[in-house]
Amino acid sequence: MKLFNTLSKSVEKFEPIEQGKVKLYTCGPTVYNFAHIGNLRTFIFEDLLRRTLELVGYHVDQIMNMTDVDDKTIAAAGGEPEEFKKLTKKYEIAFLADIAKLNIEKPTEITRATEYIDKIVDFVSDLVDRGFAYKGDDGSIYFSIEKFTDYGKLSGLDREGIKAGARVSQDEYTKENPADFVLWKSWNSTDGEIFWETKLGKGRPGWHIECSA
Repeated sequence: MKLFNTLSKSVEKFEPIEQGKVKLYTCGPTVYNFAHIGNLRTFIFEDLLRRTLELVGYHVDQIMNMTDVDDKTIAAAGGEPEEFKKLTKKYEIAFLADIAKLNIEKPTEITRATEYIDKIVDFVSDLVDRGFAYKGDDGSIYFSIEKFTDYGKLSGLDREGIKAGARVSQDEYTKENPADFVLWKSWNSTDGEIFWETKLGKGRPGWHIECSA
């Protein structure tokens, strides 16, 4: 089996880390609304990849994350914790029903960002300690792309071409570089009662770090 390697920019023979087994991670939906056809295209592709791997004989463990805490889910819930739980659960169930109708195989395991707050906090703390992240004037913590010289190498991202206002830099917080992205967002009044008290301060994770953790 051969796949295109975005790092080497070439088609290469696929070699699993563990013989006969493949671990596949899927960044799932942000559960604040129903998935649209553009969202579902991603999951159809991932299902095709999984089925192909299984067809050629691999055992595939697929993990999917539900992004259940971010600006959109908090705004949709009006900052109310109970409404937040109901809302994210509602759209998670709807998403799983949608992929079932499309005959997309259910992941081996489903995780949720809110279940990994401790791990996220430790991850962000480690990045700060190693000099790859910093605290802004508002108390939020950002990843510094200037400190990571290989940033964008895997995807072929043109660092000089990153524009303020693009998806990577939409966070309305103080930062050293417009392209830096938030890892931990300090609490503000728009968050209502949805926050975590941690060693990073009162706040919540940014969506960029959730899949990483």
